Amino acid sequence: QVRLVESGGGSVQAGGSLRLSCAASGDSYASFCMGWFRQAPGKEREGVANINSVGATTYADSVKGRFTISKDNAKSTLYLQMNSLKPDDTAVYSCAADTTRTCCSGGYIYLSRFKYNSWGQGTQVTVSS
Repeated sequence: QVRLVESGGGSVQAGGSLRLSCAASGDSYASFCMGWFRQAPGKEREGVANINSVGATTYADSVKGRFTISKDNAKSTLYLQMNSLKPDDTAVYSCAADTTRTCCSGGYIYLSRFKYNSWGQGTQVTVSS
């Protein structure tokens, strides 16, 4: 298991930017698949982006070209840079890790919440029009 703590959420106007951070504690951080998810009121949690063991990334169509996922292995921190934000991006954003395997390949299957076993508490992002 790994402990995940998100930060960086807040309120912005449409067209603005935010950068979310997810600090991880525990061993083997660099080898895990990591992902960002979001959940808006009344909606299911959806995958936004993920990054695999070697840094390859996958994005949901709704954020492609606007969001960038990255990680700093030395700092054990995952990031989500969000640009050109829209009101539809309003949600609680959570980071997640699959700690059940190393050398994770990632990909579109890792946009599913069922692939992850460790979750952060979430951070609110609100985008106003």
